Amino acid sequence: MVVANEPWQKVGERSVTPAAERLAVVEAAVASTPGVEASAIEIERGGASYTADTVEELARRGPRAEIYLVVGADVVSGLDAWERVDAVRSSVTLVVVNRPGSAAVDLGPEGPVASWRAAAIEIPALEISSTDLRERAATGRPLDFLVPEAAIRVIRERGLYASWR
Repeated sequence: MVVANEPWQKVGERSVTPAAERLAVVEAAVASTPGVEASAIEIERGGASYTADTVEELARRGPRAEIYLVVGADVVSGLDAWERVDAVRSSVTLVVVNRPGSAAVDLGPEGPVASWRAAAIEIPALEISSTDLRERAATGRPLDFLVPEAAIRVIRERGLYASWR
């Protein structure tokens, strides 16, 4: 799970928690999940975080590795606005995860990702967003069963999102 250094789509739109803090939360969240790890590749590179740069670096590090880019269904309509999207498209298999409030993405030849190698994954729908989770943390409401316990501990210990509102 790659943690953005400077998420270009959010900078200037709202307050963004420092990258090191977000990395600590993700590391805690995935620590006990086999086969999943947190990556600081974009933080180490510095500057604005563009998926094209990350995909290029991952391909350089593992030239034979197959790269999967996991995005929420709500992101699909904005893919064409991504920096160097053609390079991303040619380098990854796009994995679209359903999101509450977003229609299922048509992976067929007439769908929005027809030019991508793509797959869809259905996950249990929880009617909660990252914005909702930050708001819950900011107001001291429970995050239990919504966020891994280790991540909750990091959020509370570091006082993250308390001043988010």
